[in-house]
Formats: sequence, C-alpha cells, structure tokens
Amino acid sequence: MKHLALAVSLIALAACGGPKQDAPVEAPVAETPPAETLLLPLPADTTADINAGDLAQRVKTLADDTFEGRGPGTPAGEAAAAWIGAEMARLGLQPGGDDGTYFQKVAMVNQTIDPAQSFLTFTAPDGTEMPTVLKEDSVIWTKHQDSKTISFAPSDVVFVGYGVVAPEYDWNDYAGQDVTGKTVVILVNDPGFATGDPDLFKGKAMTYYGRWTYKFEEAARQGAAAAIIVHETEPAAYGWDVVKNSWSGAQSDLVRSDGGADRALMEGWISRALAEKLAASAGEDFEAMKTAAKTPGFQAAPLTGLKASGEIVQTIENLDSRNVVGVLPGATTPDEYVLYTAHWDHLGKKTGQKTGAPGEDFYDDQIFNGAVDNATGSSALLELAEAFAAAPHDRSILFLSVTLEESGLLGSEYFAEHPTVPLNKIVAGVNMDGALPVGRTHNMVVIGYGASELEDRLAAILKADDRVITPDGKPEAGYFYRSDHISLAKRGVPMLYADGGEDKLEGGVAAGKAAAAAYTAERYHKPMDEYSDDWDLSGFTEDIQALYAVGEGIADSADWPTWYPGNEFEAARKESLASE
Repeated sequence: MKHLALAVSLIALAACGGPKQDAPVEAPVAETPPAETLLLPLPADTTADINAGDLAQRVKTLADDTFEGRGPGTPAGEAAAAWIGAEMARLGLQPGGDDGTYFQKVAMVNQTIDPAQSFLTFTAPDGTEMPTVLKEDSVIWTKHQDSKTISFAPSDVVFVGYGVVAPEYDWNDYAGQDVTGKTVVILVNDPGFATGDPDLFKGKAMTYYGRWTYKFEEAARQGAAAAIIVHETEPAAYGWDVVKNSWSGAQSDLVRSDGGADRALMEGWISRALAEKLAASAGEDFEAMKTAAKTPGFQAAPLTGLKASGEIVQTIENLDSRNVVGVLPGATTPDEYVLYTAHWDHLGKKTGQKTGAPGEDFYDDQIFNGAVDNATGSSALLELAEAFAAAPHDRSILFLSVTLEESGLLGSEYFAEHPTVPLNKIVAGVNMDGALPVGRTHNMVVIGYGASELEDRLAAILKADDRVITPDGKPEAGYFYRSDHISLAKRGVPMLYADGGEDKLEGGVAAGKAAAAAYTAERYHKPMDEYSDDWDLSGFTEDIQALYAVGEGIADSADWPTWYPGNEFEAARKESLASE
C-alpha cells in the first residue's frame, strides 16, 4: 500500500485514508440516534479507512429514488437529512445543531409560479406585442413572499451592460441612469471575461460581480422593477437546459424579514435570441451593445420605445428545512474547529418534466437524483467523519451538511448568519461539491486557486504521493462563488474548495476533460445524474484521503492558516479574529 507522506507539520496517512492502525476500526455506535423513522437503512459494514466501497454505499443510498431528488422542505428530502443525521450518530459524532440535536432548523419559503397565468411581455416601439414563452425563451420568478400576485405595469427597458457597481475597479454600469421602476437587461459574467484583459477586473476569471446573485441584488438596490439576465452558454458556463431546470417549478428561499420588499418585483432570464429580437425592435444591434458594455466608461442606454410588463401568480408555502451538524470534540483545544462541509440537497422531483428524447430512459423521469451533485460530497463528509472518529484530535472537527445550496447557497448562508460555533473559532474549512467518478488522476483541481495557505498544505500532501495541484481551468465560470464555502469565506473563514482532477492516469487530460464536458452537457441538473455500479471511485477515494490529511494536519497543530495577502477575504478574517 502506498502512503500519503505529509509536509513537516502533518502526520503521515496510510493509503486507506484514515488514521494509522493495525486493523480496520469499526465505527462506534451512537447511544441515542435521532428519533426519526428512516426511509432507508444505514450501512452496517463500513470501516474507518477511507475506501471506495463505503463511499459507493453512501452515494447509492443518498441518490436513491426513495429520497426523490432530496428537495428541501419535502418529506422525502428531509428524510435524506434525517438519514445523514442518523449516520452521524452511528459514527459517534456528537449533535451540533439546535437544542442538542443534529439539526439546525432553516425556515424557508417555496414559491411556485402558475405558468398559465404568469407572463413577461415586451412591447415594441411600433406597438407590436412580443410575449415571451416560459421555459422556451424566458424563465421568471419573484422574491416577494407576501403576495400571491405580483405585477408591474409597462416600464421602460434599460440595457445596463454587466449590471456592475464596483468602485475598486472604477466601474459603474448604472452611472447617469435612474432605473427606478424600470426593467433592466443584464449580461452574464463580467467585463474581464468579455475582454480577456488581465488588467480588467480579474481578467478571464469571474469575480463575484459576474454572479447572477449579485446582479439581481444590485438591480434591486438601484430600484429596478424587473431584472432580466440574458443567457449565453459560454459566459454562464451552462446551457439553457440548466436555466430551465433550475429556475422552474418550486423556488426555495429563506424567510425574508421584509417579505422580499427589497428585491425587484420580477427576476429572470431570457435567451440570447430573444435579446437580439428586442434590441432590433428598438433599432439596436445586440452584439454592438455587448461590445460597448465591456468598454471602460460604458453608459447604460435605454432601449428607446421598448416596454416591458409582467405578472406572476404564485403559490406560497412556508416550510422548514435543516442543516445537519455533527461534531467530534477536540482533546486539548475543543473550542477551536476544523470544518468540513457539503450540501445534501438537490432539485427534487419536478412534475410534468420531460427530459431527453422520446423513447429514451430518462424521458419520463421526474426525479433529479443528484448523484454527483451532491451525493458524492455528502458521502465524502460522512466518510471523513468516520475516519476522524477513530482517534482523538487536538482540535474539534465540525461536519456540516447544508440544505438549499441549489436555491442560492441558502443553507450555508443561514449557518454563516447563525453559526452554531463562533466563526472566529473556525480555524479553516474544506468544502466538497460534486465529484466525477472518472478514476485515478495525477492531480486535484483547486477552485479559486491562489486564495489561501490551505493550498500549500494540499500541495505538500499531493506531492508526497506524486500528484499535483492544478488551478481551476475555467475561472471564467466562477465556480469559487457557486458553492457553500463562499458563505463562510465572505465572513473571513479560510476555505479550501478542491475538486477531482482531469489528468487521468488512463487517458490523460483529454479523457478527463471529455468526461467533465459530457457530465455538464448530459447530466448536470438533469434526471440523468444517477448513480451507477459502474462508477470508478478510486480517484475520488484518493482525493478524500488528501482532504482528510489537510484537516488532520490543522486539527493536530496550533496553526491558523490564512488567506494570501491581498485576497478579497483577508480583511474580513482580520476583523473577525480581532473581535475575540
């Protein structure tokens, strides 16, 4: 067996991925498991070593049709959370949630629009009505939670480029324009991506300003009645199918204290083809508008004579979901924590969904199982918990399985706003989200490469095993801002988001990239994301072993890894630590 040799301050790990031991250590049995009836049994034969067989058991269970795609707030989805809590108990973790339980309650709202009564319509300068077709060229919703009907009268339409206000980049797409009560049309990503200029924003790498979440928030701050993003596959890093699947059906949100009054009345996406049609109706060329938008000094421009109006008729359902929290108390410094996190939720079950071509297996499949996204990360979390539970460590280890990631990182945001332990006592964290079963690789990919000293630790661990870190090959996709670690990072907690590599031992980079591209095109946010017994989890196993080593090295030291100087989250960390 090969071993993971660690850097100076790190302890060597056996190739099995757990603590050194003469024989596999059986997981301790919890005295008081959660008092919920489980829909599926817990595994009975897992061991403390990190291995593919145990991972496969957990992935297969969490991706089972029984959990109906793990939709937050649904009986089947919350049953998956109960299963994770019970598994934490079986492994010997102590409850880390509310009132001595494994669960942190997350109050949520499900909002479902009635497509037969809801609409977004544009009116050309000559009076021609241009209604959009929901799911075909538009997807719409509202964040307003206090009314079943939300509407806005015909409003002026303003093209605001990338919809960015960034003083540090001397950029303001809203300068000189009052968009109060108007409809703003916004481009995906940010100007740095559009130009490739390394001196503009962060060049090709997406900044937080490129995220759709920011664009809707900024449009609301500017007083817009409606905020519409133009979808394009390359800058979005996903196709229209993802937009259609992710933003149709019930949309989940945290309960808002103001009922959503601080957001635009309508938010949504439109297709590139529709955007071109709208621009042409106002005598403009959409591509020329895009070119202008990426130029410093861009000025937002009304689409003269074009009007937009819309209405949403919705059902509103108040529900509860939950984060699942377990902890292994440290032996010497139990008030300091190493954090591992992964989201348990997925898209759930969508009635009336047709996916694929008629006759294909998935045509009538309405369950979005989320095997890769993120039964893999949730299983890795439990696999790590089992490994850490086999031996004491100086610091505490906190395991956090969050809900509502697919709805905008809401579960992790709730935890960050209502932490079960002080955020300035979380020394560092590791996030796991979506591992492709592509077999062993020469590398691991660090999302948001160049962020913190956690990368140095991972690099040392991989080097000892003849592996390397590879920077994220698609920084323009903004993956660093698209998973739960960002909720903690924004508050200063150093977080590592490392994914499986693409440089396969068999087939090299070309094979790895092909597998990733196939997953994105064929299975990401589709019912096709299902578990198969044919999966090769050998590479995933090695990756989890490496992430174990990162956490163990921190848990058994007095080190406080930091953000690299100049990182956007460095100041927040310094402020947080100074508040002790």
